[in-house]
Amino acid sequence: MADEHNLVFILARGLASSIATPVFLVDPEGTLVYYNEPAEEILGQTYAESGTLTIEEWGTLFTPVDPTTGREVEPTSLPLGMALEKREPAHAPLHITGMDGVERDIAVTALPLFAKSDEFIGAMAIFWEDRR
Repeated sequence: MADEHNLVFILARGLASSIATPVFLVDPEGTLVYYNEPAEEILGQTYAESGTLTIEEWGTLFTPVDPTTGREVEPTSLPLGMALEKREPAHAPLHITGMDGVERDIAVTALPLFAKSDEFIGAMAIFWEDRR
């Protein structure tokens, strides 16, 4: 069980580190375990600087706001939080303020990760800057 869990995370991290799309990975408890270089550009901080963060930390660190209501979004209502809780894909537009102070509109799609169909091991968020 642990070996499959590790293998899936190794593969997910390998994919994330090899693509130009920003990716954010969390374990089943919602702890941030990795985000790639393209994500660093949008989030305004390197993963080496932030390290692992709990869902409460990363869920509020970038001040996520619903662009239609202007209200802050709770960590569990973010696409990644919903993928963790419901174990199904979720998508939403967000307005964030990166650690560099730059405000950005992004679109986020989060997917639950399974080692087997009944073995939930975390979630992955893929996001991009929405420049419309």
